[in-house]
Amino acid sequence: MQSNLLPLAKESVLYILFGVLFLALAWILDFDFLVFIAFCIILFIGFSFRNPERALCTLDSTSFLSPVDGIVQSIQELENHQYAYKIEIQSGYTDVSVLRVPSNATVSKFIKRNGARTSKDSKLFESLNENVEIHFTTNEENTFKVVHTLQRSFAPLFIELDDTQKLIQTARYGLMLNGSTAIYLPQNFRVNITIGSELKASESLMGYFS
Repeated sequence: MQSNLLPLAKESVLYILFGVLFLALAWILDFDFLVFIAFCIILFIGFSFRNPERALCTLDSTSFLSPVDGIVQSIQELENHQYAYKIEIQSGYTDVSVLRVPSNATVSKFIKRNGARTSKDSKLFESLNENVEIHFTTNEENTFKVVHTLQRSFAPLFIELDDTQKLIQTARYGLMLNGSTAIYLPQNFRVNITIGSELKASESLMGYFS
């Protein structure tokens, strides 16, 4: 994932293959309507798995960029918690699904949980849905946590990370189609966004570690 410079994420290959097989079968059977449906499905898959290049920001080493495309749903101040802030970002099918590293950091803990893909409105969303929890430590010893949780999605979470892996800001590390991202940040973080802000992975500045 980190070195994939193709216009489509490699995870799209199997889905596009099934779409092409469906298209070929509909064509052979001369079902024009199904041919059109299959063609639309292939276009939708290609759009969902697009992997655009992004302008690399030249920022201070303490900067924190958005790891996902989406809209900020909430910014909470946490009390009696390891972290001081929780920022939630909602990503849909129209957003680029590629995940990118928000800051130069090392993976200190990585947990992936398989599960359901219910709507965020479901009471079981946080406890049952497929998610991945990633703990990071920056070069300046700042710690933060990112939790990606799938919603109604036809594809699972694709994550390519290992414990103790060192990562460079803006590097690709996975893919999430239609989900929610919760970012937990420490007391010394200065938030640079507001609720409703539209973010782009590796381009939108979320704030700084002081």
